[in-house]
Amino acid sequence: AMAAPRRPSGGGLRRAPQDGRLEEINKEFLCDPKFSDEEDLEEKLAVFKEKYMEFDLNNQGEIDLMSVKRMMEKLGAPKTHLELKKMISEVTGGVSDTISYQDFVNVMLGKRSAVLKLVMMFEGKANESNPKPSGPPPERDIASLP
Repeated sequence: AMAAPRRPSGGGLRRAPQDGRLEEINKEFLCDPKFSDEEDLEEKLAVFKEKYMEFDLNNQGEIDLMSVKRMMEKLGAPKTHLELKKMISEVTGGVSDTISYQDFVNVMLGKRSAVLKLVMMFEGKANESNPKPSGPPPERDIASLP
């Protein structure tokens, strides 16, 4: 009988290759002239990588609808199926049902204010019990957004 293809087992084991893969992508972003004027790029990319892996990724290592759904619920901002689809297509430009790490970083570094970006900023704020002052205060925080 033919052996079944091996599936990635357990969360812990899946993370290591995932981490390495995202690290490679981070290096590409670091070398990308498009982002050469981005402040603290290396630091930001390290944070994005952690964040991305926090999502309950599907077995392909991408963020799918269920992952976004769970995260929004965790944030206390549940979304309808339709809203979730819209968020994802906003990030991927409508070409995919899952958010790849490249898509994710492009949104986070991009000038467009995507829902996902707001969510991440919001979650970041929620997790800051002891905020470290860093330079000038941000222009506007999420509360002041229309």
